[in-house]
Amino acid sequence: MIVEKRLEELGLVLPKLQPASGNFVHAVRVGGLVFASGKGSRNAQGGVIAGKVGRDVTTAQAKEHARHIGLLLIAVLKQELGDLDNVKRIVKVLGLVNGTPEFEEQPIVVNGCSDLLVEVFGEKGNHARSAIGAGSLPNNMTVEIELIAEAAD
Repeated sequence: MIVEKRLEELGLVLPKLQPASGNFVHAVRVGGLVFASGKGSRNAQGGVIAGKVGRDVTTAQAKEHARHIGLLLIAVLKQELGDLDNVKRIVKVLGLVNGTPEFEEQPIVVNGCSDLLVEVFGEKGNHARSAIGAGSLPNNMTVEIELIAEAAD
């Protein structure tokens, strides 16, 4: 329960996962890897936070959206593995940012998630990453992030 104690120390509460909104699951485990489905920017009521980053939403706001998505992804890992101490390491993060064509700060936005993963998991939270600009995302959400984690044996 080391990781959950760390969440408590940081004053973070994992959000409740809603049922998947399509014909997919929150995560699939293959051997020692957990592939978490993409999660998008949502408000406290579960509604989509929509808009183009660089026009409707600032970089700082989108970075906060990415941080919240990080909490959703941690909740997925908890649901899949039962105990967050079973996360051996975060392997890869893919962040998609719904920005204007001129927007170039995708890495800064996705840092919201990456920084959270390191805060929560320490060295095990360091990961490979891609931060990509998207012309659009489902329901016009600002950010969508997926991850791959390695599970302990």
